[in-house]
Amino acid sequence: MSTAAAGTPPVTVDTLNPKVLKCEYAVRGEIVTHAQNLQQELQKNPDSLPFDEILYCNIGNPQSLGQQPVTYFREVLSLCDHPALLDKSETHALYSSDAIERAWQILDKIPGRATGAYSHSQGIKGLRDEIAAGIAARDGFHASGDNIFLTDGASPAVHMMMQLLIRSEKDGILCPIPQYPLYSASIALHGGSLVPYFLDEETGWGLEVDELKKQLEEARSKGITVRALVVINPGNPTGQVLAEENQKKIVEFCKNEGLVLLADEVYQENIYVEDKQFHSFKKIARTLGYTDDDLPLVSFQSVSKGYYGECGKRGGYMEVTGFSPEVREQIYKVASVNLCSNVSGQILASLVMNPPKAGDESFESYMEERDGILSSLARRAKALEEAFNSLEGITCNKAEGAMYLFPRLHLPQKAIGAAQAAGTAPDAYYAKRLLEATGIVVVPGSGFGQVPGTWHIRCTILPQEDKIPAIISRFKEFHEKFMDEFRD
Repeated sequence: MSTAAAGTPPVTVDTLNPKVLKCEYAVRGEIVTHAQNLQQELQKNPDSLPFDEILYCNIGNPQSLGQQPVTYFREVLSLCDHPALLDKSETHALYSSDAIERAWQILDKIPGRATGAYSHSQGIKGLRDEIAAGIAARDGFHASGDNIFLTDGASPAVHMMMQLLIRSEKDGILCPIPQYPLYSASIALHGGSLVPYFLDEETGWGLEVDELKKQLEEARSKGITVRALVVINPGNPTGQVLAEENQKKIVEFCKNEGLVLLADEVYQENIYVEDKQFHSFKKIARTLGYTDDDLPLVSFQSVSKGYYGECGKRGGYMEVTGFSPEVREQIYKVASVNLCSNVSGQILASLVMNPPKAGDESFESYMEERDGILSSLARRAKALEEAFNSLEGITCNKAEGAMYLFPRLHLPQKAIGAAQAAGTAPDAYYAKRLLEATGIVVVPGSGFGQVPGTWHIRCTILPQEDKIPAIISRFKEFHEKFMDEFRD
């Protein structure tokens, strides 16, 4: 006898895992789906809309917007994937000698030189050692390849840590608000509680330790066991770079409160202001005299960001320090369920952490490409920031790093009323109207979290530099009309 009522499908939204239903991911949410539909409309009927192309400013996906890959990285990757090229004489005319040499070195580290074979579940040992050497060179402190877990971008590493730390909804993770929605989504999927701490927009998205303490105590008073603190530095969606003194206080806070520090450092190469530089949390912890035994710390890095923007290659890693061997075994077990991360991504992660050095044949062209991309990003950030700040009813903090601006919309009461009447958040209403008038895709701030009663949008700085003036003029024209339409 069937238990399902006759005519009821075996799977409905109501019978799905409630944790999945609770999980949201705005970066590819409703606005983006709408944009993709409009794009199809444009393809079918080019004159049907008031614009001729969709400009995706919703996600940090540089190569989709025309950024070119770094030549040296792609040379090495192609040789590793097709080693037969290494035996051909014409390869020396097409490839730089150091890329050829590096490909040989990498292939020698891969069992059977087979990039199409599964690797060790933590990643290829020789590549992990190279990454560790890159971390040590960056920080000035020892790093071990045994602490590196190579993953398909940073996102699976974050999921892995949430899966390990969250036992029930009584376990909480401190997350910045605004945050990158991977964190809220991952906490929801694994059944935990997000414990928000608010970044201070007035002080350029400052992270105040007093705010952390307040939120920690409040969560504990509700019976929530707070397991970890997430820090995104440089910030996403907020673009701030933490000061060293601030980072020291954060490390001390985690040490005193017995929290795991989850350091999202995927934008470490993306710094656009003279007076700031990136310091990894591991370097800060070691500078303070904390060893591997004192502080559980997980640092995330990805090949999707930086100046390389290799999002589709899905390369990344986490460096895991300060956990007992027994806990490490469990992390390894979870990693091994996925067999291994993709080998091209592993190779790329090792190249990103160990790029060409002075004296290598590729060094000058590599530096030219790298600096060209980063200085262009800095100019784009400044142009967009100035444009936002020139408009009535918009204020925007400086983009010190990462790939985004998170301008605040001071909307007229009438616009807020119109959004409520449409059954949507005011910033989502604004973003939808912007898309339909201009083809520009931004993400509403409500997808990242924000101080209640404030409204924002997140806009990437990634469209190619020659398109920025057109984006700015389209945006200005839309915004001025919008403000006139809803002026109180």
